Amino acid sequence: MSVEVDVLLQEAKESIEAAQNYRSELQQRLHGLNQARKQIRGSSGQARETLRKHFAELQAAATRLLAERLANLLTEVDTIEADSIKPLDDCQSLIEHGVGQADELLREGEAALRCGLGEKEDKLGSFTKKAMHIQLDSLPEVPALVDVPCVSAQFDDSLLSLLRDRVARHGAVSSHPPVQIEELQERPGSILVRWCKVDEDFAAADYRLQYRRSGSGGSQYEDAYIGRESEFLVLHLDPHTDYLFRVCARGEGRTEWSPWSIPQTGYTTLAPHEWRSGTEGYILSSRKNIALRNDSSQSRCHVLYSKAPTYFCGQTLTFKISAAGQMDRRDSLGVCIDSESEEESLQRDQAVCISTNGAVFVNGKEMTNQLPAVTVGSAVTFDMEVVSLFPISNNNTSEGGNFKLRVTIGSGNREVVFDWLVDQPVDCLFFGCSFAHSGWKVLVF
Repeated sequence: MSVEVDVLLQEAKESIEAAQNYRSELQQRLHGLNQARKQIRGSSGQARETLRKHFAELQAAATRLLAERLANLLTEVDTIEADSIKPLDDCQSLIEHGVGQADELLREGEAALRCGLGEKEDKLGSFTKKAMHIQLDSLPEVPALVDVPCVSAQFDDSLLSLLRDRVARHGAVSSHPPVQIEELQERPGSILVRWCKVDEDFAAADYRLQYRRSGSGGSQYEDAYIGRESEFLVLHLDPHTDYLFRVCARGEGRTEWSPWSIPQTGYTTLAPHEWRSGTEGYILSSRKNIALRNDSSQSRCHVLYSKAPTYFCGQTLTFKISAAGQMDRRDSLGVCIDSESEEESLQRDQAVCISTNGAVFVNGKEMTNQLPAVTVGSAVTFDMEVVSLFPISNNNTSEGGNFKLRVTIGSGNREVVFDWLVDQPVDCLFFGCSFAHSGWKVLVF
């Protein structure tokens, strides 16, 4: 086969490969277009259904309220009519009784005038006595028309105008939610969710973050966070499990929430931080991420270590204090390379830690820099990054090691930064705590 044929064959193979890649890229874009079309049609259908349902409920409620109001007003008319007619009925009965008496008296008087002379005196006397008894000059009082009720109905014509104005402004349709999820960052047994505004004209007063397990039809979204921050760490998540996250916002001075953002799927591959079971002097929560120093042990109390070296450089390790006991200079919160030591504190070699009084220790030596004291509500953070993976010097083993990690410890609104020399390269470490007195309760995440 000639060189020209080989060149043509190679060019043909490259063209075929390029065509395959081109087709694959086009197919991916078609898939993206289908997903976009599906989102538009699906969200439009949901919006239509939401609008129809809401206005049907609103119409039914308005009809019910109008019917109730009409019934109340008709009842008022019935009450006024009944109360006003009763005295007229009583007066009518009295007048009709008087008319009956007058008719009877007239008949007796006419009969007395027609009778003979022998009976006339008695008849006329009896008639005169009866007439005097009836009191023909006493007439019942009939109320004038201006003194009796004239029932009418009045309406505030502004109601329809107000209703028309409110209905014209009721509800809104938007093509994009004002806030969207920006980043999902995996953490041990948790996911850090960050979001941002995409509508600069929207003034957000609060944000609301929800999540649920993905692929579970009966699973409902539940609130994870409501507040002004634009990020939140969602804890207690199962590793290698998809979760759906969505966020919305509430405008300044408003009570209703904005539309939800497009749900984003996130998961973590990192096992959650757990304390080691079986350490005397400590009680653990069911998830083993909360430790309580109790008083069941003797005065000597070993360090409570993590179940495994689950802290990796590049992550943030946080200790959250939810209850506090008496302080002691031996108290410690920190990280270490091994967990086999029988020491009572992390203030030892191959460890960095902070005491509850704010003192920072590196390989057992106290630093001059000090952080605020640890109290209830305090959050102590550890951040580490590898500075050098190669020996720094052959002569500095007395300084603690040949490899360097840059450590940042934060507490309150302050932090200290220093380089930690260790004997060997490490990318994962144990964490631990020790408290001399009972009552301390610490969450790790």
